[in-house]
Amino acid sequence: MTAEGHLIFSVACAIFAKKAELSPELAQGDWWHIIPGALVTSLLPDIDHPNSLLGQRLKWLSLPISRLCGHRGFTHSLLAVAGGIFLFRSQVPADWGIPLDVLHAMIIGYLSHIMADMLTPAGVPLLWPCRWRFRVPILNSQRGNQLERTLCLVLVGLAVWWQQGPGFIDTLHLPALGEFLKNITSI
Repeated sequence: MTAEGHLIFSVACAIFAKKAELSPELAQGDWWHIIPGALVTSLLPDIDHPNSLLGQRLKWLSLPISRLCGHRGFTHSLLAVAGGIFLFRSQVPADWGIPLDVLHAMIIGYLSHIMADMLTPAGVPLLWPCRWRFRVPILNSQRGNQLERTLCLVLVGLAVWWQQGPGFIDTLHLPALGEFLKNITSI
């Protein structure tokens, strides 16, 4: 998926996450925190690719990560998400005053990247270091990014149109997801 696709997809995911009330922080959060928070981390998993938008700007970081893990390796896994949250919570001073809605949105942005890459034939190694690839290959990069752009914009439109309502997470049988987000960010 392209950088443009990841950015648009992260906006859709952020809107859905807020409206679905994945966590109290997102439900009550400020749109001006949530959208930028998701955008900030939506390209971060591609730091493992030196030719990515972020990799080109941070070659000093991208090249070693690429050599160590390869593209769509560790940075595209749930272990990277957990590790990133742990490092952030243990290394960022509390007096920096980063609001919890921003932190939750950053997690949504990172996860949106992984979800978007699952829509491609290459998939992602969610359970890295296990090499299993998780994919729902509906986007084919060989046909250009027009389908990708259209899909992502349609998702943003659906997210904006969708009427929020309490209990959405309960209908998906994911009541623990919001609690999980709250617990991992309060460590």
